[in-house]
Amino acid sequence: MARGRKPKNFQRAAPQPRFRINQFIRVPRIRLVGDNLDEVSKAAGREVTPEVYPTQQVRDWADKLELDLVEISPKADPPVCRIIDYKKFLYQKKKKDKEIKSKAVKTVIKEIRFGPNTDDHDFEFKLRHAQRFLTEGSKVKAYVHFRGRTIVFKERGELLLLKFLKELDEVGSAEALPKMEGRRMIVVIAPLKTASKKKKKEKDSDS
Repeated sequence: MARGRKPKNFQRAAPQPRFRINQFIRVPRIRLVGDNLDEVSKAAGREVTPEVYPTQQVRDWADKLELDLVEISPKADPPVCRIIDYKKFLYQKKKKDKEIKSKAVKTVIKEIRFGPNTDDHDFEFKLRHAQRFLTEGSKVKAYVHFRGRTIVFKERGELLLLKFLKELDEVGSAEALPKMEGRRMIVVIAPLKTASKKKKKEKDSDS
């Protein structure tokens, strides 16, 4: 046989499901939950509530309903399970994850760099950029970069950033006071929600 060649009757092992289901749930007892416990009760011939049951017993109920026993919280003690069609369960989870992802706000951070000797014209120019970034909902990371001997002007850099923060107080607020990181003095400014909402209303009215 050539090296590395698989035999003709070779079969790949079936991939294990993302969640333990049916015979893969080997713990002796599980906690059963779900919104279909009335249906499960009919199959069981008794009232079934969100309680702890022997795993084999719940698996039998699932078989009667031609559904799957799916472990949804493996780290719980005992693990939490549902009786549901596994494919339907995966579809619902995928849909829910997608909704959560779409609602999650992606934070954009814009950087603005100053030197310790930034003049008024440059300061105003960068201030306008920061105002726009914040009203659009982005964070602003402003920093003063000290080159060579300019590191002795730390106090000047701090005053510049504090002035910057004061000019932006209507659209943003600092997450913390300016601090040194290496040869940079940095401050991160988060947008105020009111400013972002105002900008959104202006866009909606223009469209």
